[in-house]
Amino acid sequence: MQQKQNYIYLGTILGISLIITGSIFGYALYKSRVSDTLSVTGSAKQKITSDTAKWTATFNRTVPQDSLKSGYSMMKADELVIMDFFKTNGVLEENINFLPIYLEDQSRYNPQAPKEYYLSRTVQVNLNDVKKITDLANNFQPIVDKGVTFSTQSLEYFYSKLPELRVALLSDAVKDAKTRASKIAEGTGKSLGVIKSASVGVVQVMPLNSVDVSDYGAYDTSSIEKEVMVTVKTAFRLR
Repeated sequence: MQQKQNYIYLGTILGISLIITGSIFGYALYKSRVSDTLSVTGSAKQKITSDTAKWTATFNRTVPQDSLKSGYSMMKADELVIMDFFKTNGVLEENINFLPIYLEDQSRYNPQAPKEYYLSRTVQVNLNDVKKITDLANNFQPIVDKGVTFSTQSLEYFYSKLPELRVALLSDAVKDAKTRASKIAEGTGKSLGVIKSASVGVVQVMPLNSVDVSDYGAYDTSSIEKEVMVTVKTAFRLR
């Protein structure tokens, strides 16, 4: 009976030893594989010129609360003045969008304020002619000269071929990652093997010479001349 217990005890110890040995060997193999992997980020940039633009402006009127009908009539007259300005400068009606009129009671939050209504309306103009829309945004004095309270909210510039450019830059970013990885591998005395994995980073559309990037991507709309950057995170086998 005692001898049988000894055999059981010996078998248990042997089993545990084999498990420990296997674990150590497996960990060593894992570390070996991990150490033979090199992670590198590659990037590619290209300068672009915006080919579309959106100009957003507003105009408004303030009228006594008992003259709301008159206020809407004045807003309509202002709309016609603005439309005439755009048509005179060669902007097609299909490129002009007037949003609904916004109405605010000036005395809503302050009973002491005058009993007046504030009416405002936003107009947006989209053009593929960046120079023309920029010139118009800088020279809308004829609208103001006709008594319209008109002001610019924003002037935004875009690049319509960004999706195609992004695809083209991805290839260059992978090449850049491979070049960097090869230089690093040389320094370790190893050579670069096949690519193990690759993941695409966010797209950065920035003003020229800018270093203001974002983890979530960026799209600058304030400048005509921009720079597009694409990054790729890669992992290569080392030999």
